Amino acid sequence: MNTQEDTSMDINQIMSIIPHRYPFLLIDRIKEIILGESIIGIKNITFNEPQFTGHFPSRPIMPGVLIIEAMAQLSAVLVAKSMETTEDKEVFFMSIEESKFRKIVEPGDCLVMYSSIVQNRGSVWKFKARAEVDGKIASEAVFTAMVRDKNKG
Repeated sequence: MNTQEDTSMDINQIMSIIPHRYPFLLIDRIKEIILGESIIGIKNITFNEPQFTGHFPSRPIMPGVLIIEAMAQLSAVLVAKSMETTEDKEVFFMSIEESKFRKIVEPGDCLVMYSSIVQNRGSVWKFKARAEVDGKIASEAVFTAMVRDKNKG
C-alpha cells in the first residue's frame, strides 16, 4: 500500500480507533503512519500511572508486559487505519515471540515505539516492533494478532 497518512494523531483520534481507555490506553501520540507498512508512536511514562504503586514502590519500573502491550496497541492503530475501519472488529494476540528487554523504562522517559507489518494473511497479522528511550532499544518483540468480527463466538 505504502501511503503515508497525516504524520500525527492525537489522543482523541487514537481513542476513536482502538477501544482501550485509562488506565490501559498505552499510546499518547502517533507520529507517523505508512498504511499497510509501519507506524511510529510515543508513550510518555509518568509516575502517577497505577502500575508504579506496586512495580516497584521503591524503584518504579515500567513492566515489560505493558511495553509489549503498548507496541501491540500501536500495531492495532496501524491495522485499523490500513483496513480503513475496524469499528465492528476485535483484535486479539495469538503469539508473542522473540521478546527482549534491554533497558529499564522509568517515569520521565519517553518511549518511542516502532511497528512494522511482517505478514498479513487474511485476518492474521504479524508485526515486528521495538521501543526505544533516548535512541536506545528498551524492548523488542515479534507478535501475531487476529482480527475478527465483534459478534463472532
